[in-house]
Amino acid sequence: MKETATPKKRPEDWLEKAEAADRARGRFKIFLGYAPGVGKTFSMLSEGIRRKNRGEDVVIGIVETHGRSGTAEVADKLERVPVQEIDYKGTLFAEMDLDAILARRPKVAIVDELAHTNIEGSRHVKRYEDVFALLDAKIDVVSTLNVQHIESLTPRVQSLTGITVRETVPDWVLDRADEIVMSDLTPEALAERMRRGDIYPAERVERALANFFRRGNLIALREMALQRVTRAVDRTLDQYVKLKQLGAHWTVAEKIAVCISTNPSGRDLIARGARLAQGMDAELFVLHLDSDRVLDEDERRGLEDNLLFAENLGAHIVRLKGSNVATATAQFAKEQRITQAIFGSSALLGLKRYLYFWEIARFVSAAPHVDLHIVTKETP
Repeated sequence: MKETATPKKRPEDWLEKAEAADRARGRFKIFLGYAPGVGKTFSMLSEGIRRKNRGEDVVIGIVETHGRSGTAEVADKLERVPVQEIDYKGTLFAEMDLDAILARRPKVAIVDELAHTNIEGSRHVKRYEDVFALLDAKIDVVSTLNVQHIESLTPRVQSLTGITVRETVPDWVLDRADEIVMSDLTPEALAERMRRGDIYPAERVERALANFFRRGNLIALREMALQRVTRAVDRTLDQYVKLKQLGAHWTVAEKIAVCISTNPSGRDLIARGARLAQGMDAELFVLHLDSDRVLDEDERRGLEDNLLFAENLGAHIVRLKGSNVATATAQFAKEQRITQAIFGSSALLGLKRYLYFWEIARFVSAAPHVDLHIVTKETP
């Protein structure tokens, strides 16, 4: 009798098995949208159905259909964990039953509207805290979020739309997501869905189109969402690059590094870097080399003033170690995949000028993927 050969495992199979064994928490996936009605909840539920069809145990922790029949039909294809009713000042409110989901122990939990604030009497104040409890129990979570609820973007959204955003999610919550996928429609397609009554009841359509859903608002909100997803992709790429030890030229988002000293002109460099970062929606790093040289009181005060100024502008402060600015900065640029670097240069003459540009050449040679900006300032 001929013996059937056991199929050989692919390297990817071994990797998936190792990752599953080492995983200390569930995987966290967010469908991000730039406005209501772009299809986040539908995409989240469709993901749940796909995973159920692959044999995974999937339940709905909570989902908001907002009266949309298509979304409700998809939700009916998945098991629901009953919500809990909490009495607050004589009124019953339905909230996700975290304890029931933990007791049920599914492989995947569908949890809509990540920015939701739980009613008083719930175990946690915010729904994202419930999500992390599920993740800690090694339950995968698929959730949804609109860009206006991201804490760092809320002021921009409120200024743009005039709409007050009351529920927010800290940026670090998104940074802990394993995957962020944008649910996208063009502003024109979204407005058409609005006119058909697919998003809001007919009596609310014209008012919505004249306010939050104005075309200019939608274009700006969509750009914010795209930028946030790009940042998430770059973070994922960063982890992959480090794992595979790939080159520093592998990047998506811009990252700007400003190299400063104790000189008061460092403030000008930092301000230049901050303007560049804002225009490119880039992360800003301000670097200083801590060498063995002892600083006098004026130098120490000047450095601290520069670093405080940088911190107030939202920069990441990095104190490098080493004896050579060019070498230490180039190493940091490669590790963090910096795309733009800014150095200052006074009007040096003679040997000092020659040595300065020798160090610049050393940096360029060690980090060729970085675009270099040299800011000159004449001495009085």
